[in-house]
Amino acid sequence: MKPIYNFSAGPAVLPQEVLQQARDEMLDWHGSGMSVMEMSHRGKEFMSIAEKTESDLRELVGIPKNYRVLFLQGGASSQFAMVPMNLLRGKTQADYIHTGQWSAKAIEEASRYCTVNVAASSESDRFTSVPPQHQWRLDPQAAYVHYTTNETIGGVEFHWIPEMDPDSAIPLVADMSSNILSRPMDVTRFGLIYAGAQKNLGPAGLTLVIVREDLLGNALPFTPTLFDYRIHAQNDSMYNTPPTYAMYITGLVFEWLKRQGGLVAVEKNNVAKAQILYDLLDKTDFYHCPVARQDRSRMNVPFTLRNPQLDDAFLKQAQVSGLMQLKGHRSVGGMRASIYNAMPLEGVAKLAAFMEEFASQHA
Repeated sequence: MKPIYNFSAGPAVLPQEVLQQARDEMLDWHGSGMSVMEMSHRGKEFMSIAEKTESDLRELVGIPKNYRVLFLQGGASSQFAMVPMNLLRGKTQADYIHTGQWSAKAIEEASRYCTVNVAASSESDRFTSVPPQHQWRLDPQAAYVHYTTNETIGGVEFHWIPEMDPDSAIPLVADMSSNILSRPMDVTRFGLIYAGAQKNLGPAGLTLVIVREDLLGNALPFTPTLFDYRIHAQNDSMYNTPPTYAMYITGLVFEWLKRQGGLVAVEKNNVAKAQILYDLLDKTDFYHCPVARQDRSRMNVPFTLRNPQLDDAFLKQAQVSGLMQLKGHRSVGGMRASIYNAMPLEGVAKLAAFMEEFASQHA
């Protein structure tokens, strides 16, 4: 059977080693006689899985002791509400940076709970760049500053962390759903980080939150119990039944990342993969990438064909070649290659070779 390379934006490809291990452990985890899906989340077997998953994440990222790691449900979209509910802390406004569709959703939801100041936006260039920080108009009375580190649909990524005024005590909040663990990260620069798992971490259904302890305990009075970070922190993410199997798979991904050499090695590989595609896109006028070069995503590479009437032929021939899920998001069209951590270098090389051949055939 010829290899299949899955370029889906999410749920996305998982490391083959992880899938093979999960297959081998499906019916009997470590001699327990149970599948992980059958275990009590409070039993010693699953508790050992949960503890190791958190420990490996802390080691990979370098998470300080004064940050809590929460494994929640509801997807990253639930955090669009949980962030303002927990972080307004008596204030009535928050700053948001608008760089595309996911930041737009966060802004819309936050507007239900506070006054949102859109401190910067790249809407004028159709969300093809990141607004430089000197253009930001931050509110000194804001409860927090929120931004999306990588826009999955538009393929725009922050390659820098915003500088916050150390005297203001305003926390920086980041939605890292589509580029978390793709590079080393300094957690201490953030008050809160959140991410849906289904791109770089594991299966859909798990949401990761990393939050500084001093930000806990200030939820709005009407906040539902399950939307209060403090409750989850006090109960080590076990207040209710967490997404146990997704946590288990995510733990296997963390082990896999450690075997790759950690996030420094992972970043090097991600840079190499992205460079292959962007070099190809830049050397031909058959394809076009709309994103400003300095803000191009390493995770999601959008591109269009010079002749959009060839889109269907491109997708059909790609699929025959074992290159799957390359159709762009319905809102923008074109193509999109998502090359998360688990996408091997040979998959990206094969896609580039196919694109060159297709262009030569239709020149």
